[in-house]
Amino acid sequence: MTETYDFAIGWLWEYDEPFVLALEEEAQHARDLDTYQVREFNVEETIERVRHRALRFRLFLDRAFDVEPRFVQLGKLILAHGGEVVNSYERTVEAIDKATMHLEFLSAGLHVPFTIIISPFLERENIGLTIEDLARLGRPFIIKPANTTGGGIGVVTGAETLLDVIQARKEFGNDKYLLQEHIVPREIQGRRCWFRCFFVYGKVFLAWWDDLTHLYDLVTPDEEHFYKLRPLRRIMRTIARISGLNFFSSEIALRQATPYEPSRFIVVDYVNDMCDMRSRTHAADGLPEPLFSGIISRLALEARKLAV
Repeated sequence: MTETYDFAIGWLWEYDEPFVLALEEEAQHARDLDTYQVREFNVEETIERVRHRALRFRLFLDRAFDVEPRFVQLGKLILAHGGEVVNSYERTVEAIDKATMHLEFLSAGLHVPFTIIISPFLERENIGLTIEDLARLGRPFIIKPANTTGGGIGVVTGAETLLDVIQARKEFGNDKYLLQEHIVPREIQGRRCWFRCFFVYGKVFLAWWDDLTHLYDLVTPDEEHFYKLRPLRRIMRTIARISGLNFFSSEIALRQATPYEPSRFIVVDYVNDMCDMRSRTHAADGLPEPLFSGIISRLALEARKLAV
C-alpha cells in the first residue's frame, strides 16, 4: 500500500528551519494537507521508499539539490511516479546560467546592464579585452560568475582594472564570467530604487531591497501606484515565462537617468531560484513578515490544488 503525502520539503540549511516549520503549519492547518520533511538523515530511506512505490508525494519543494545530489535523485523519482517538483531541474540549470539568461532577456526586450561575457579561464586564458571594452564598462564595474550562485559567491562589485578580471575569473575556472557596468539607482524620498521581487506560482511580490544595507521593506499598493512601479510585475512575469520557474526572485533597479539614457528599470540579478527565506523575526536582513507569510501561503495553495 502506498503512503501518500501532499507536500514534501527537502532541506539541509539550518537557517531554513523556521521557514519549513511555518510552511508546514500553513499547509497542515490552513490547507488541510499532509506534509513530509526530507533531511540528511532520511533522504536515502525516502528515495528507496519512493522507488518501490511505498511512498508518494504530490508536490516536492527541493531546497537542497544544489549541495546534495541525492535530493535531485529523489525529485526525479517523484516526477517519474506522477508527482510534481516546484522548479524543474532542467529549467533551473538553464535559468541560473547568467550568460544564457542575459541573452534571453535581451531577446525578450528586457533592459539589462551593459555586459561582456567571457569564456571560462580553463578553456581560454587570454580574454582579449580592449581598452575600449573597459571604457564602456565604466569604473567601477561588476565581475560575476555565470553559474556560481548564492550569497554573492565569486562576485566582485568594485572592479577597476583588467588585472581584477584576470584574478577573479581564476576562482571558478570552469565557469563563464560576466563583466557588467555598475548600475546607479534613482533615489525617491531618500530611498534607493532597488527592488527584490518574488514570483510564486503566478503571483508577484514586490519589495524594496537596499543593495548597500541588504534590508527589505514592502512596496505598498500606494507606493506602487504613486511611484509608477507596476512595470516590475510585467518584468517578473516575463522572466517567469523565459525561465519556466514557479518560484524565484530577481533584483531590478530603477536606473538613474544619464545624459545618454532615460531612467528605466534594469534587471540587475537575473534569476535566483534558491531564495533566502529567513524572516525579519530571525534575521535583521530577513523578509518582512507579510512577504514571508505571503510566499508561504502561495506555496501551500499550490499544494492544495494538487491534492484536490
